[in-house]
Amino acid sequence: MFSGIIAALGRITRITPRADGAGTLRLTIDAGKLGLDDVSLGDSIACNGVCLTVVERRGNDFSVDVSPESLACTVGLASPGPVNLEKALRLGDRLGGHLVSGHVDGVGQVLRFEPVGDNRRLDIRAPAELAKYIARKGSITVDGVSLTTNAVDGAVFSINLIPHTLDATTLGGLAPGSRVNLEVDLIARYCERLLGASDTAE
Repeated sequence: MFSGIIAALGRITRITPRADGAGTLRLTIDAGKLGLDDVSLGDSIACNGVCLTVVERRGNDFSVDVSPESLACTVGLASPGPVNLEKALRLGDRLGGHLVSGHVDGVGQVLRFEPVGDNRRLDIRAPAELAKYIARKGSITVDGVSLTTNAVDGAVFSINLIPHTLDATTLGGLAPGSRVNLEVDLIARYCERLLGASDTAE
């Protein structure tokens, strides 16, 4: 589990096809300011909102394997470039954002990214099947960043990005047409499941 509070900006520096013949890629990532002293092989690190397992560590770099399934339902992991990084939560850690699983639900498209004073207004169109989980003033994860929605209109939602978020994450580099990883609020999914189970029981 994660909180959606990005700890550091990293960078994918090398991509190597694995010899399994299945299309798996091994990514080598420069961890930037993310401390790796307490990271062991097998630990989880969220990269642009995708929970990945550390399979190798060397200096300030770590490596992860990404399956074809993960590549097919996410963006931002198939080419070198910056990534948002967050280590998995420990019991007792402060939950500054919201509960994030690191399992991307779908890919959204940026419709608007424009200045509002020092902030930026970000409008994203989510896949239609995710729209029901997105509520005004609710939580959503965009490329691993825990954010609060300001408005929702069908499958389009709006977010206000403050200067700190723009500086500390990859979101400052977005533009209309950009594609982003989305994870909806876990609580919304569980509520739907519980309500559906009640309807079935009746």
